[in-house]
Amino acid sequence: MPLTDSAIRNTKSGEKQRKLSDERGLYLLVTVKGGKWWRLDYRHGGKRKTLSMGVYPDIGLKDAREARDEARRLIAKGIDPSELRKAEKLSEAGANSFEAITREWFTKFSPNWAPAHADKIIRRFEKDLFPYIGKLPINEINPPVLLAALRRIESRGAIETAHRAKQTAGQVFRYAIATGRAERDPAGDLKGAIPPAKKGQYAAITDPVKVGELLRAIDAYRGSPIIRAALQLSALLFVRPGELRRAEWSEIDLEARQWIIPAEKMKQRAEHVVPLAQQAIAILEELQPLTGTATYVFPGARSDSRPLSDNGPRTALRAMGYANTEMTPHGFRAMASTLLNEQGWRPDIIERQLAHCEQSRVRAAYHRSEYLADRRKMMQAWADYLGSLKDGAKVVPILRKG
Repeated sequence: MPLTDSAIRNTKSGEKQRKLSDERGLYLLVTVKGGKWWRLDYRHGGKRKTLSMGVYPDIGLKDAREARDEARRLIAKGIDPSELRKAEKLSEAGANSFEAITREWFTKFSPNWAPAHADKIIRRFEKDLFPYIGKLPINEINPPVLLAALRRIESRGAIETAHRAKQTAGQVFRYAIATGRAERDPAGDLKGAIPPAKKGQYAAITDPVKVGELLRAIDAYRGSPIIRAALQLSALLFVRPGELRRAEWSEIDLEARQWIIPAEKMKQRAEHVVPLAQQAIAILEELQPLTGTATYVFPGARSDSRPLSDNGPRTALRAMGYANTEMTPHGFRAMASTLLNEQGWRPDIIERQLAHCEQSRVRAAYHRSEYLADRRKMMQAWADYLGSLKDGAKVVPILRKG
């Protein structure tokens, strides 16, 4: 039931703080000491967040609802109102500081990114750069100053992260140059200043016999049934780990035997169809009584309003005896790519199912269904092949070349 002014005025404090719910995520938090704070719960980038909307009676019910509606309009446009507020506050305090301009840049460009990517970018700035150069005027940050911040990252052995931080910082500096608040990009002068990161691929098992052993180990896993199902589907569907963890029941059509991943969740920003083999449908049907009332197919252990942590499947593999150098959740993609190519499936069909194809605005219009009939055949054949490996059958090809 929506709040009324009289109900708010007559509400007294109690032994515990409590929430008085209004509509569309807005509520009044009543503290033990009698304070009344407007709050808005919302979701952005797959995460639950809370926005402070002011104190009652300074902000009345009508004003709070107007502020809520404005915040929801921003969210609908892909803008996080909390991040926008931080950027505005920083602009007031120091419009030309590195952090202020970074947050302005982030607010402007992040709506076009995948949520997981956007979250990773801003957290990198908040953890590794803002504490050391965030308050400095951006035009006063020279190469040695930026390098000192990057070497803090390097010193803990995160060389790849240091390179990525330099790259994204360079984007901010170039944005500042374009908007007339900086004269040069110091990141561009640091080429060769940080040791190169060791190149490598995600560890993956590609030997058919060992693949069968892995599949049997997954089926025998006695931990969370949700994590076991996630690993089973990782092998069958070979999507990116983040795409699987953030799968929602509303995206899956068991009758049509397909999972449609929305564009905003995809690395290439184009809707992706994942055909579901009969084995995948069986796993989802077994999982439905456990998580079917939640948003996510694989909800987190602490809250079903959040997806499964990326550490869940990785930790389960470790518990089965597979070291990080032997097999990773991302390795299921390499496993499928290697074996499907060896079995003679057309590379363009495999790459399309892996969502590796380069995107363009024209191609994105029909990409979701490209080679779909062939991909359906391949996914069912792949599931049958994995079943034969798991049963310990003789390794046989699932498609002849030619």
